[in-house]
Amino acid sequence: MANTFLPQNGSYRQLRVYKISEIIYDYTYFYVQHYKGRGDRTIDQMVQAARSGKQNIAEGNQAAATSSETEIKLTNVAKASLEELLLDYEDHLRTHHLVQWDKAHPRYEPMRQYTRTQEFIDHYAELPNQLNEEELANLCITLIHQAMYMLYKLLEHQQERFVTQGGIREQMLHARLNYRGKKSE
Repeated sequence: MANTFLPQNGSYRQLRVYKISEIIYDYTYFYVQHYKGRGDRTIDQMVQAARSGKQNIAEGNQAAATSSETEIKLTNVAKASLEELLLDYEDHLRTHHLVQWDKAHPRYEPMRQYTRTQEFIDHYAELPNQLNEEELANLCITLIHQAMYMLYKLLEHQQERFVTQGGIREQMLHARLNYRGKKSE
C-alpha cells in the first residue's frame, strides 16, 4: 500500500526561483572576487546571503514532505537572505558612486525583460565577463527582485496548501482513518 499522505518533493531544481537564485549565487561569487577589495568583510556576507537564498529553497522543498511549517519558514529565510543581499548591492553602488538603475533608466526595462527569457537562463554564465561593475550589480538587483517576488508567491501557495490540505499529522490521521474504514468494509 502506498503512503498517500507523504507528498513527493525534490523538484526544487525545476523551480524558476531556484534557477534564478543559483544564478544570483554565481554572479555574486564572481562580483565579490572582481569588485570587492581583499579583506572586505562584505565578501563573505554577500556570498553567504546568496548561498542561503539558494540553499533554503532546496531545504524547504525537501522538508515539505514532513513539515509544512519548516517549508514555510525556510522559504521565508530564503527571501530574507536575498533581501540582505539586495541591500549589500545597493550599498555597494551608492558607496562606489555608481548608478542604481530605476524604472526611468533606459537600460532597466530591456534588462528586466531579458532576464525573464529562456535565452537568459541558457546563456547566463557568459554575461559576467561582458558586463562592468555597475551593469552586473544592477543585473543582480533585478534578479533578486524577481526571486523575492517568486518567493512571495511561493509562500502564498505554501500557506494556501497548508490551509486546504493540513499538515503531515492531519494527513497521516486521515490516511489511517481511511485505511481502517476500508479494512472494516
